[in-house]
Amino acid sequence: MTVRPVERLCYLLGLGLIAAGLAHAVVLVVTGGSWSGPVSLRKPATFGVSFGLTLITIAWVASFLPLGDRGRGWLLGLLAGASVVEVGLISVQAWRGVPSHINFETATDSMIARVLAGGGFVLIAVIAALTVVSLRPHPTVAPSMRLAVRAGLLILDVSLLTGAVMIFNGVRTVFGENQQAAYAALGTLKPVHAVTMHAVLVLPLLAWLIRTRWTEPRRVQAVRAAIAAYAAVATAAAATLLAL
Repeated sequence: MTVRPVERLCYLLGLGLIAAGLAHAVVLVVTGGSWSGPVSLRKPATFGVSFGLTLITIAWVASFLPLGDRGRGWLLGLLAGASVVEVGLISVQAWRGVPSHINFETATDSMIARVLAGGGFVLIAVIAALTVVSLRPHPTVAPSMRLAVRAGLLILDVSLLTGAVMIFNGVRTVFGENQQAAYAALGTLKPVHAVTMHAVLVLPLLAWLIRTRWTEPRRVQAVRAAIAAYAAVATAAAATLLAL
């Protein structure tokens, strides 16, 4: 499979974000810093690795979608730009020793929080557009891979919408003049957000790994079983939260 220039760019940027995340993790270990709290270096560490992995994943998954070169370039370019901005600003705030999200303490903090929110909406819009494209017929891609990609993107939509709800709840609590409660509100949906984030990698990777091992009907059955298992785990995470 030929790697397009925009895909190569996403792969390189994704590796850079992962490297930045791992570097923050090393600093955190060496300095003995806290792994919890809104100003911990854990945040740029986890966001760097997660965003980098997601960017690489989406660039790869998009290669199985019926996209023209211009549309692919715009969507992946927006995704790459938003990912770099998100991780960059989160890192800046962590090194400043202040929270990155829902922080409106100063004019600078407010601007960064709004840019992060805007970047989040860009991410949601791009993944939503890719999800719609995945629903189109694409006869040159195996049915098992088409199913895996569609399900992975739909589950990723759930993750991003969960993240948006977390931010909305946090902002609403901040304007209720309870900053600490706002940070606590951000964490309530984290298990669901985390579980659903990387289905877009797990499911297509499964379809790719078994592509030459079984017949296509059996591969479709395996992907369906994986989707059901993933949905069950996500549902269990949500049910656990509702029970609290």
